[in-house]
Amino acid sequence: MVPESAMPSLLGPYRVLDLTEGGYLIAGKILGDLGADVIKIEPPEGSPSRNIAPFYKDIPDAEKSLFWFAYNTNKRSITLNLETADGKELFRRLAASADFILESFEPGYMAGLGLGYEVLSKIDPRLIMTSITPFGTTGPYAHYRASELTVWAMGGFLGSIGTKDRPPVWVGFPQAYLHAGNNAAAASMIAHWHRVMTGEGQHVDVSTQLCAALLLYGRPRWWEFRKVDQSAPRIGGYLQYPNASPGVRRVYKCKDGDIFLLLQGGGSLVFQTSSGNLVKYMAENNMASDWLKNFDWLTGFDAATVTQDIVDRVMEEVRQFLLTKTKPELSEEALKRRILMAPIADAREVYENAQLQARGFWVDVEHPELGDKVSYCGPFIKLAEAPIRMRHRPPLIGEHNAEVYGELGLSKLELTRLKQSGVI
Repeated sequence: MVPESAMPSLLGPYRVLDLTEGGYLIAGKILGDLGADVIKIEPPEGSPSRNIAPFYKDIPDAEKSLFWFAYNTNKRSITLNLETADGKELFRRLAASADFILESFEPGYMAGLGLGYEVLSKIDPRLIMTSITPFGTTGPYAHYRASELTVWAMGGFLGSIGTKDRPPVWVGFPQAYLHAGNNAAAASMIAHWHRVMTGEGQHVDVSTQLCAALLLYGRPRWWEFRKVDQSAPRIGGYLQYPNASPGVRRVYKCKDGDIFLLLQGGGSLVFQTSSGNLVKYMAENNMASDWLKNFDWLTGFDAATVTQDIVDRVMEEVRQFLLTKTKPELSEEALKRRILMAPIADAREVYENAQLQARGFWVDVEHPELGDKVSYCGPFIKLAEAPIRMRHRPPLIGEHNAEVYGELGLSKLELTRLKQSGVI
C-alpha cells in the first residue's frame, strides 16, 4: 500500500497568491489543504489578521493569534509592500508564476496599483483572480465598508434570528466572511475547471452580501409571490403554533448542560412515537403524572388547536425530568428509545467527540517557536486517492521570504536592500 505521505494531492502543481484578510483567509486555506502552494503575502509589519484574538495562552502577540493559526495552515508567508515601485514589480513577477490570486481589497484597489486582472491577465491569460468583497465589485454598494453585522443585516439573514417580540440578534460566531471565503474557494475551482477545458483564466467576483442572502433559501420567494415575510419568522428557541405563543421550547437544561428536544404530536406518527416514548422514559423514573401518561399526542398536541396552557403544562413536567439527567444519559436513552432528542455539545465535547476522533479530524501540529503542539481541525473531506494532509503549521511573518524570492533569482544582498527600503 502506498503511504499517504507519498500520494499525490489534487492541486499539487498549482500556486496561489493569497492577499486576503479576516475570515476570507479560509479560501486560501482550502486550496492549500487540497495541495496547492499557497503563498500568503503580508505587509512588512505582518498581516492585520494576526492581531485578531484569542491568542495562544492569552498572550497578545502577532505570532500567537489563534484566529491566524486556524486559517493559515498549509501556507507559506512572504512580506511585500505593494504600494512601492519595487513591490509592484515583484508582485508582477510572482503573478507570472501563479495560477490563482485571492484578494479582498476594496474594489479598484489592485487596479489602481496597476495590478488588476486586466493587467495581470496579459502576463498570464490562464490566471484566475478571485476578488472577495462585502458587496461585490459593481453596483451602488460596491465601495461601502462593512462589518460582519452589516453584511448579515443587509443580506437579510439577521431578520430571521431571535424572537418575534424583540429586535433581531447578531449571529453568535462571526462567519459571514467564512461563508464568502468558502464560496470563493469553490468558485475558484469552478473557474479552474473552465481553464482546464478551455485554457482561459478569468476574474471571479464574490460578494459577501450575496453569500449571506443565499442562506435565506426560500424566504425571498415567499415575498415575491405572496408579498408577506412569513416563511421564516423569528422564533428563537421555540417551535410556534397558531394558538400557542411563544410555543414549544426546543432547548432544555439538563444536569450538565443543554439538550435539544423535538416535543411534538399531531398527525405525524414519528412525533407521536417520540413524545410517547419520552413519557414512558419519564414514567419509569416516576417523573410523569397520570395526566401526562394518558396524554393523547394525536389530538391533544395538534399544532392547529393546542393552546399555550397545555404546552406549558407538558413542558414543565419534561423540564423537571431533564434536569435529573446528564447529556450522556439522555443521548444513550434517546437512541435506544427512538426519542427525537440530542445533546448540545460545547467546545470540549466537540473536541472529545468519539466520531470526530475516530475519523482523525483533529491533528496535532508542532510549533517549534512555541515549544508546543497545537491541535487543529484536520481534513474537511476524505479523498482516497489524493488525501488532504497537514503539511506545515501557519507561517511566521515573512518566514519564507528567502525561499520564495530566491525562486525569483533574488540574492541575499538584494533581499537585505529591499528589507531596508521597506519593500519586504
